[in-house]
Amino acid sequence: MAIALTLNGEATEIDASPDMPLLWAIRDVQRLTGTKFGCGIASCGACTVHVNGEAVRSCQTYLGDVEGASVTTIEGLAGPVAEAVQGAWKDLDVVQCGYCQSGQIMQAIGLLTENPRPSDADIDDVMSGNVCRCATYVRIRAAIHEAAKRMEA
Repeated sequence: MAIALTLNGEATEIDASPDMPLLWAIRDVQRLTGTKFGCGIASCGACTVHVNGEAVRSCQTYLGDVEGASVTTIEGLAGPVAEAVQGAWKDLDVVQCGYCQSGQIMQAIGLLTENPRPSDADIDDVMSGNVCRCATYVRIRAAIHEAAKRMEA
């Protein structure tokens, strides 16, 4: 069954079961491998994508649930918030192993889109569902603050 949606700005039909997790439709069917599998139970955030602009865990979102929706993966990021976050991530050398970082970046963009001037508490609250085994949390928080400053400039 073909599920119609917009994927990274392009009208797309994915020929897969509506019960397939969005993560596997993105990775295995569409061959976009920037979105990572971490836990499979929406607890780690590695699989975070945007559905209609909202950060969601693609491992627990079914393909049939996003029919007609706009889905953005790390490969499809564009715009001033994405540029500010990606630039801050690079300039502050946030990444260590990098495995979780696509989910971290997607969550951070979701945060800054909703709240362009987050406090430490706001960042900790929103980002708490994204696990980094390398514990780069301090650098992640600093990069989010830096991206917020860049967005104001």
